[in-house]
Amino acid sequence: MNPIGLYIHIPFCAAKCPYCDFYSVPFGETQADAYTEAVCRALEQYPFGPAEADTVYFGGGTPGLMGPERLGAILKAARRRLELSGDAEITLEANPGTLGPAALAELRRTGFTRVSFGVQSLNDTELASLGRRHTAAQAADAVRSAYDAGFPHISADLMLGIPRQGRESLAATLEALCALPVDHISAYLLKTEPGTPFGDDPEALALPGEDAVAGFYLDCVSFLEAHGFPQYEISNFAKPGGQCRHNLKYWRCEPYLGVGPAAHSFLGDKRFYFTRDLAGFIAAGAPFSLVRQDGEGGGFDEYAMLRLRLREGLNLKEAQGRFAVDPGAFLRKAAPLERRGLLTISGDTAALTPQGFLLSNSVTAKLLYG
Repeated sequence: MNPIGLYIHIPFCAAKCPYCDFYSVPFGETQADAYTEAVCRALEQYPFGPAEADTVYFGGGTPGLMGPERLGAILKAARRRLELSGDAEITLEANPGTLGPAALAELRRTGFTRVSFGVQSLNDTELASLGRRHTAAQAADAVRSAYDAGFPHISADLMLGIPRQGRESLAATLEALCALPVDHISAYLLKTEPGTPFGDDPEALALPGEDAVAGFYLDCVSFLEAHGFPQYEISNFAKPGGQCRHNLKYWRCEPYLGVGPAAHSFLGDKRFYFTRDLAGFIAAGAPFSLVRQDGEGGGFDEYAMLRLRLREGLNLKEAQGRFAVDPGAFLRKAAPLERRGLLTISGDTAALTPQGFLLSNSVTAKLLYG
């Protein structure tokens, strides 16, 4: 089997952001210690054979709240259970202000190679509207501290279409961010998810309209391309060599292992996950239970949907070698979409344009189901 990716879910946050529907709970020292032990135990007990991993990703939640000692213990357990390649990419998500210079330096010595900061905006008014706990200055300081600590890769997340955002404020954020030592930027459209404060009363948010948000996205693509961050996925941009290798595994349907409540795995063309239950995960003994998703996973529709998220697109010759798919029929469906400027066809490859990414769900549905 090719090297897998390992995802560790850290379900703790200092406070829940009003737009977030990810699984997280308030941080506590005692619970964090218990969770560290549970993750190490789960890695030892996980029902899979010998494997090599070349990416490890600590996501959340706010993994930086765990601190270098706990994170280092989990990484050591991963090294005991998996054969980590010498050039493994090891990523930590963090919020600005949760890790100081000393902690970042210790994490770098521990082996982390990438830190991904939830910047979201470099405008203090916009940050306050999102319920973020950091300022623009703190975000910039965090990036500089990670650079000084020797991290070879630094990522920053941005949000588009947030309350009170305009083209000018977005341009200022992008200008300031590109002046910092980051090599990867993720730009996500804000979604008002059901069950969140934003989702419960979206009319009160004064959000930009759909046309404005589409303009923000296209502005972002153009600006980042012009400043050395070519787009490689719907929401992701990187300098050469800065692409997130772990996330590429998801979009290329490569195997990965997830540990922690709400963490998903894809191994042996099967998908399974842990339930969203922190207490149950901590209390679980051997063998713990995993929930299988409906279907086997790894079919052509799923593969095509994920590959079409990438700027490199879907190569139908490669897909034909893996699935029973007719490249000619697929390309005939793609031709009218190409004429509308929503995708490009080059040989056996179909790839969405930035305009196509804005309509990716409907474009993909048209390609797959007519």
